[in-house]
Amino acid sequence: MAYQYCSVQDEGRLRIVTLNRPEVLNALHADANDELASVWDEFAERDDLWVGIVTGAGGRAFSAGNDLKVQAGGKRRPNGPRGFAGICNRFDLDKPLIAAVNGVAMGGGFETALACDIIIAAENAVFALPEPRVGLIAGAGGVHRLPRSIPVKQAMGMILTGRRVPAREGFELGFVTEVVAEGQALEAARRWAAMILECSPKAVRASKQAAYHGLDEPTLQQAMRTIYPAQRENMESEDYIEGPRAFAEKRKPDWRNR
Repeated sequence: MAYQYCSVQDEGRLRIVTLNRPEVLNALHADANDELASVWDEFAERDDLWVGIVTGAGGRAFSAGNDLKVQAGGKRRPNGPRGFAGICNRFDLDKPLIAAVNGVAMGGGFETALACDIIIAAENAVFALPEPRVGLIAGAGGVHRLPRSIPVKQAMGMILTGRRVPAREGFELGFVTEVVAEGQALEAARRWAAMILECSPKAVRASKQAAYHGLDEPTLQQAMRTIYPAQRENMESEDYIEGPRAFAEKRKPDWRNR
């Protein structure tokens, strides 16, 4: 299928989505966000796709965020229910997502990365939530996800100033999973995806759902005592039996995702 604002490449059980507006540093507008929402809707529905990667076209940017020229021209309309990049307001996707950040990740671009489960950053990557500098707030999740990802005082230092944080500092702060050489973010993301694909897809999704939903529980005890829906589905699956059986038989498991 042809897309106008992104490219989509499926490699077996892996989907790679590339934000494809390099002429504006992969900045996005409502039409692009709607297109991306449909891409991720299909990813969520397909049983044969287990892991997703999002990256940016060109070597300069992952995404510079909201296309402010569209807004300044009075042509901006609200994003759809899935939010920026089609994922920032998506809270029901249990399949893991990896951000391969290959350059600038500003505003909505940073918020898109924060909406993923793993962030791989090239050494030339730069992160910021500069919205207050143009009279806005990081309303696509930045003001909420960042303080849940790193210490609050460090997060507020970024949120209130809009300052730019390089990849290495992002790793030290804790929102970057791994820093790699310039030009290697996508290959490193593929490496992480390959490790995830060695695991039971149902167990991976159960783990993601339990981890995030558990953070919303009032106490650790309540989180541990709750059996989340994906966890129950995993326990009732064929793969729940296949994993221990393969271990006992000293072979690789044959995950069927059922």
